[in-house]
Amino acid sequence: MNDRGVVEAQIGRPPRSAIDVAQRCHLDLPVAIEVPPLLDDGTPFPTLYWLTCPLASKRIGRIEAVGGVRTAEQMLADDVALQGAHNVAMDRYRDARDGQIPDGYQGHRPTGGVGGTRAGVKCLHAHYADTAAGNDNPIGAWTTSQIEPLDCTVACVAAVDGQWSRNPAWTEPR
Repeated sequence: MNDRGVVEAQIGRPPRSAIDVAQRCHLDLPVAIEVPPLLDDGTPFPTLYWLTCPLASKRIGRIEAVGGVRTAEQMLADDVALQGAHNVAMDRYRDARDGQIPDGYQGHRPTGGVGGTRAGVKCLHAHYADTAAGNDNPIGAWTTSQIEPLDCTVACVAAVDGQWSRNPAWTEPR
C-alpha cells in the first residue's frame, strides 16, 4: 500500500514531509502518522503525531465545535492529578520530538508540547493522535472515549488506477 498516497487522500493535500504511520485502523489504513520536527522545507513543526483518519477528525471536530477544548481545560483545572499526568505527557511529547532534531542544528526549532502548546490544551485532534500512536495522554484518552470505536465498514479512501482519493461510498458509521 502507498501510505503517502493514502494519507494525501485522507487529509486532502500532500504531506509536507516524510511520514511514518503510527497507527492503523481495522481496515489497515493510517489513523495517525508521525511527522518530523523539521518539514522538508526546513519549517519547524511542533506536531509530532498528525491525525489522518477522516472519521476521527470529523468526530473530534464536533466535540471542539461545542466547547470540547474548554471542557478539557476545565477538567485539568479541576483535577490536580489529571493536570500532573497531562504535564508528564506534554514533556514526553516535547522530548520525543526534540530528540529527533539533528545534533548541531542551529535553525528555528518547534516549541511546546502536544500541538505546540506550552500549557493547557490547544487541539483535541493532536491529543487523540498522540494517544492513537500508543502514548499515555490523559486528554487524548478522554477524547478517545468520546469518539471510538472507529468502526467504518467501508474504507474512507480507495485506489483507482493506482491513485488514492476519498471513497464516495464511505459514510460515517452510526
